[in-house]
Amino acid sequence: MKKLLAMLLIVGVLGASVAGCGSSADDTQDAAATTEETTEATEETTETEDAAAEEAAPAEEDTMTMDEVIAAVQASEVPSDLKLGYVCMNLANPWFVQVVEGFEDACEEMGLETPLTIDSQYDVDKQVSDVETLVNDDYDAIMISPIDQNALESVVTAANEAGIVTSCAAQSVDIADFRYICEEYSYGQAIGQNAANWINENLGDQETVQVCLITQDNVEDTIARADGIQDTLEEMCPNVEIVARQAGDTPELGLEIVESTLAAYPDLQVVVASNDSGGIGGYQAMVNAGYTGEDPVAVFSGDATDEALNNMLEPNTIYRGTVDLFPYRCGYESAYQLVYYIMNGKPAATKTIVFEPVLVPLADLLDGTYEYDPEA
Repeated sequence: MKKLLAMLLIVGVLGASVAGCGSSADDTQDAAATTEETTEATEETTETEDAAAEEAAPAEEDTMTMDEVIAAVQASEVPSDLKLGYVCMNLANPWFVQVVEGFEDACEEMGLETPLTIDSQYDVDKQVSDVETLVNDDYDAIMISPIDQNALESVVTAANEAGIVTSCAAQSVDIADFRYICEEYSYGQAIGQNAANWINENLGDQETVQVCLITQDNVEDTIARADGIQDTLEEMCPNVEIVARQAGDTPELGLEIVESTLAAYPDLQVVVASNDSGGIGGYQAMVNAGYTGEDPVAVFSGDATDEALNNMLEPNTIYRGTVDLFPYRCGYESAYQLVYYIMNGKPAATKTIVFEPVLVPLADLLDGTYEYDPEA
């Protein structure tokens, strides 16, 4: 009997041991399965997060030169159905006409249809509506020469959100993808310096030199240009007296301003305009008053448009200087930059090119220092 009880005890212990071992193995398998599932879930989450981060990461900032941009586009197959548009502040200004010429020539080179150009005629509300029209018509890229960038903020934001590539020419729209702009005060300084050099050389011994400024003070962003002209003249020429400063950046307005200034100040000797357009009108008024190159009078302006340069080439001219910002190049290069972004994606940050003013005194034009072909 004792032997039987002993055998039963041994079997019981062994059974308990076997049961214990079986439970431990199952737990291990369950734990392993749980670990594997957790690892897979973690890997899936990491992959999802990495993909999302990669998708959200902005493109690299554009540091390409314009030559590199143009070469890249020319080496690519440009879709012929791209739609580019240019909303200009005022096509009565010949400077913007040259921007359009460069813009259109570049598009022709790329095999695109002639881009649409809209003249906003210095009407802020019209310009906003003009840009809205291009956005609603699904243009691929829009270039703007803004009258008032604050008024354009919402419509340019809408264009950007719609994936339309945006740029500005001359004046700034800070939220555009690409800016080809003028540093206005510095540009005014260059125009003022051109005039001041001539005044000091030819009228430096006079007690007072009366000067009329024809400005673009009707455009908020270009007020600084006239400030640069005036400050430079007054700093470089102690004998200068600014007898008039009026907004008039078309030939017609420039003519009217100088005619009225001559009526009030018949001793007026120098006209300085913020752009060639107003300067051309001022020049005509002085010529109509009988002044020639033999007289100690002068007209200066900025933009180096064909009309101004040809006036400077007239025999016995009183148009004695301008400043070149190369507007054709602005339009030409802007078109290539816009197409590059259409094909390769918008930049991570706004890319900016700033015009570099080049003084064109009459002597440099006549002796070929400044190269200009009136037949080109």
